[in-house]
Amino acid sequence: MAGQLPDAQAIRITLPDGSSLSVPRGTTPAQVAEQIGPRLAKDALAAKVNGRLIGLNEPLHADAQLTILTFADPEGREVMRHSAAHVMAHAVCELFPGARLAIGPALEDRFYYDFDLPRPLTPDDLQAIEQRMAEIVDRNLPIVREVLSRDEALELFRKLDQKYKVEIINELPDDEPVTIYRQGEFVDLCRGPHLPSTGRVGKVFKLLSIAGAYWRGDESREQLQRIYGTCFETKAQLEEFQERLAEAERRDHRKLGPQLDLFMFFPEAGPGLPFYPPNGAMLKRIIEQWLTDLHLKRGYQLVWTPHLIRSELWHISGHYQTGYPMYFTEIEGQEYGVKPMNCPGHILIYKSHTRSYRDLPIRYFELGTVYRHERAGVLHGLLRVRGFTQDDAHIFCTPDQLVSEICGVIEFGQEMLRVFGFEEFRYVLSTKPEKAVGDDALWERATDALRQALEQFGLDYDVEEGGGAHYGPKIDLKLKDALGREWQGSTIQCDLNLPERFDLTYIGEDGKEHRPAMIHRVVLAGIERWIGILIEHYGGAFPLWLAPVQIVLLPIADRHNEYARAVAQKLRENGFRVEVDERSERISYKVREAELQKIPVMLIVGDREVSSEQVSVRRLKRGDLGPCPVQELISTLRQELAGGEAG
Repeated sequence: MAGQLPDAQAIRITLPDGSSLSVPRGTTPAQVAEQIGPRLAKDALAAKVNGRLIGLNEPLHADAQLTILTFADPEGREVMRHSAAHVMAHAVCELFPGARLAIGPALEDRFYYDFDLPRPLTPDDLQAIEQRMAEIVDRNLPIVREVLSRDEALELFRKLDQKYKVEIINELPDDEPVTIYRQGEFVDLCRGPHLPSTGRVGKVFKLLSIAGAYWRGDESREQLQRIYGTCFETKAQLEEFQERLAEAERRDHRKLGPQLDLFMFFPEAGPGLPFYPPNGAMLKRIIEQWLTDLHLKRGYQLVWTPHLIRSELWHISGHYQTGYPMYFTEIEGQEYGVKPMNCPGHILIYKSHTRSYRDLPIRYFELGTVYRHERAGVLHGLLRVRGFTQDDAHIFCTPDQLVSEICGVIEFGQEMLRVFGFEEFRYVLSTKPEKAVGDDALWERATDALRQALEQFGLDYDVEEGGGAHYGPKIDLKLKDALGREWQGSTIQCDLNLPERFDLTYIGEDGKEHRPAMIHRVVLAGIERWIGILIEHYGGAFPLWLAPVQIVLLPIADRHNEYARAVAQKLRENGFRVEVDERSERISYKVREAELQKIPVMLIVGDREVSSEQVSVRRLKRGDLGPCPVQELISTLRQELAGGEAG
C-alpha cells in the first residue's frame, strides 16, 4: 500500500510488509488500522512503533515503522489481559471500598492483581467480581493515559490512600515519567499500554482462583490477596484453556510428588528444603548418574567443593556486594557464606596449578548442592526451593576457544533435553543488568561470543535487555512441555569478569601469561526443579528407564509369594528396579494401587503362572498383555530400554 508523498504536515508510516502510508502528523495507530481495513480496526488491540509497544490512541509525530497488534500476537494478548486486570481491580474497588491496590501484571496466559482488602475473599466473591467486571465492560469506559510529575502522582495516590502505589512511585528513577490510566472513577499507576476502552476487553473472561501473596514477595511485609483470571477472544479458546488448566492441576507435582512418594517437606525442618523418600531418592540418583556418565563422555572432569566458604571469597566474586540471597554464619570469629553456587570453588581448583594453553579447555563438573535465601512467598513445591542440587559446570578456555565451547554446550543441552522428550526450544540472549561487575568492554566481548554461537547454529533468538547475571551475559534455552507450557532449561553464561577479579591466568604459546575466558553452565539446572518439571510433563507416569520402580510383582494369594520373590530376584539380577506387593489384598486392589503409583510394568502371578514358570504382564495405560516366560520378558524390556529415551 503506497500513500501519497508527504508534505510538511505528514509523516510516513512503514508497515510490516514493506508498504507505506502518508498520514497527517498526530494520526493514531487506531486511525491507521481503519485506513488499512475495517477487519483490522475491529481486531486491533495495541501497536508497536519502531519496536516500542504503545496504545492505539497514542498519536504518531514522526516517520515510523508500525505494527498493528491483535490477539494473534503475544504482545496483543498481553495488552488485553493487562487491561482485564485493571477492569478486575476496578470491580474490586467498587465492591470493596477502601481496597488498596498492589500490582496487577499480565502473564503468559492469564493475569492477576494483588489486593489489601478488609476481609478474606471467598469463592462467592469471585462470582460477584466477575459480574461487576461485565458491567464495567458494558459501560465501555475510555481508558485514558496521563503523564504526571512525580509530585503530582504522589499527591494523587496519597489522597486515594494507595500506600503501595506511593511506595512504587518513590522508588522510580528521577528521570522516569510517571504514567497513570483512568477509566471512569478508577485510576491506577501503570506503564501501560492498555486497550482504548473497557468494552474492548469483551465478555470472554474468567476469574480462576484466590491465593495469598506477600507484598514484594517478602514474608516480613503485608500479606495480600491475589486474584488470578484470564481472558480470550472466543469462548472456544477459553474452554480449551480451562481444559488445559484442569489437566495441569491433575499433573501438579505438589500433589503427585507426595502421592507417588517422591518428595516431601516438613514444617519442623523449614520451608523450601525438600526431603526424598526411597522413590524420590532413586529418581534423583537415576538422573544424576545419567548426567555424570554423559559429562564424562564429553570430556568433563568431576570436582567437589565444600558447602561453606569464607565470605571474603564472595566479596571477590561480587555476590556479597550485589545483595545475592545468601546465608551467612560465623565460625571462630570469621564470617562464612553458605554457597549459593559453585563457581568460586571451581575457580580455586583452577588456580591451584599453573595452567598452559595446552591444558585448555578445562571442563569441571559438579553435582553441587547450593542454598539460596528465597523469600517464603515465592517458594513453590520443587520449582522454587531454598536448597537444591545443580548440574553445574565451568569451562576455562582460551578466548579463541570460547565460541566453539559455547556451541558445544548448546548442542549438549539440546541432546540431553531431547532424551526426556522435549523438542520445542526457544533461545533468549540476556545482556548486562543494572547491578553488574566489570568493564563494559568485557561485557561486549562476552555478549558477542554468545551471539556468534547462536548465529553459527542458525538459531533464532530473543534478546532480554538487562537480564544477565551480575558477572556476565547468558543464553537461556526455554523448552515446552507436554501441555505446551514453557520452562527454563539450560543456561550458558559467558564470563570475562571473574577471571579478572580472581586473577586467573594460563601460559600461552608465547610463554607469557594470558587471561582465560570462563563459561558457567547448567543443562537441566536445579535437579529439584527438573524433577518437578518431569513429574508434570509425564503426569507422574515416567518412562521405563526413568521410573523409580520399574516392575511390581503382584501375587494373587499368599502361596504365590515365594515364586513372586524368586522372579523379582531374577529381574533385579538383570538390572531392573523391582518390588513385590505381598499384602493380603484382592488382586484387583493391588492392580489398582500399582496403577495409582504409575508403575510401568505389573506382573501378576497365580497358580497358572507358577506351574508354567511365566508371569501375566500388565502395562500402565496399555492394560493386560497376557502370559509371558520370564526370560522372554527380560529380553523384551531390555530392547525397550535400549531403544528408549536413555537407551
